[in-house]
Amino acid sequence: MDRFKTILNIASKQTNLGFGLVALLTAGGEQIFSSVAFKCPCNELNFLYGLVFLLVPALALLLLGYILSKKMWILFTGLWHNRAKLCYWKNLATTCTAFFQISSTALVAPSSWLAVALLNGNYYECAMTGTNVSVYNQYLCKDMNFELDCGKKLHMLPCDKRNEEVLRTLRSQSQILGWLVITFIMLSSLLIICLARCNSPISYQQLKFWRAYAQEESELMDLYTNKHAKDLAERNLKSFFNQMEPANITTPSNKDWEKISLLYKFSTKDHFYSTLHRYVETNQEGDGIRMVSVRSNESTDNPAVLHFVDGGMVSM
Repeated sequence: MDRFKTILNIASKQTNLGFGLVALLTAGGEQIFSSVAFKCPCNELNFLYGLVFLLVPALALLLLGYILSKKMWILFTGLWHNRAKLCYWKNLATTCTAFFQISSTALVAPSSWLAVALLNGNYYECAMTGTNVSVYNQYLCKDMNFELDCGKKLHMLPCDKRNEEVLRTLRSQSQILGWLVITFIMLSSLLIICLARCNSPISYQQLKFWRAYAQEESELMDLYTNKHAKDLAERNLKSFFNQMEPANITTPSNKDWEKISLLYKFSTKDHFYSTLHRYVETNQEGDGIRMVSVRSNESTDNPAVLHFVDGGMVSM
């Protein structure tokens, strides 16, 4: 278990390795799912059944990617409360850019599922043998001996392996689509990375430093938040059970939490690497208030430009 946690920790720090691990797990899950759960009905439900197995798991993986994204909840937590700020063009553009970054990360698993499923061909075979497009059905049946009853015979093809010519045609079409999906993903990823790098306001070495700082700040924020929450809970429990005055524990105010939870975009006018860094360097008040509770550990933020340039990471 410790070795498995170590591997996940390394993968979370290395974006490419993390994406590769997600794609590998998705591909393995598709192979198991295809061999165990998928059974083509070989009737008029072929098209719906194959299409559901092809697209619904991809949609579920996309939604799971959104759910597991820490930046997703940093972006949307309190968004309705602060909806008036979205009326400003800069804030709206920053929010849309951040959501695009989150989506590009969340699309890794569903795109992997689609590519592997199309290369495998089982779902596509089942779906296309249930189509009601007469032109396409006649195209599949042109080299066979049942043109007059083509639609009903096609339904039985995934279960009846005697007509390998049609199945090979369908499998080849599916694999062509699979490779086209892979090519599109690679080209679009290369284009996005190149555009992001060209528009990066900082150099390559400073970008590496920024990423290392953001990762360390995020991990330390989790540790400090848990420790402070534990200290506050112990203080309250001791005060309740011992019926004594509570010790004074300084906790950031609601406004302080909000300031460090905002999306951050790098500016060449200063040298701040996060909203927390900017808050510490510019905050002059220094007065906290005692609160009943502490918010969860999702109050740290990876810089928006950094996250976009490096493609982002999935929060496991």
